[in-house]
Amino acid sequence: MNMSDSQTDLESQIAFLENTVSGLDKAMASQQQQILELQNQLRMLHGEIKSQSARLDEVDSAPIDAPPPHY
Repeated sequence: MNMSDSQTDLESQIAFLENTVSGLDKAMASQQQQILELQNQLRMLHGEIKSQSARLDEVDSAPIDAPPPHY
């Protein structure tokens, strides 16, 4: 193997590594976007759960022996 072959091999490896890094960068950016979307959904669900919990607390606080509303 002469110097030219070694240089060609190194250039080929560098090109492969640059392509790999580029692909990983794109994947990481996509995952970051997905994480942000999931965080937003989690915040929304947390708010809905708190709202539902407050409604359940209102129902639980109603008197058990109260007559039905139609009386």
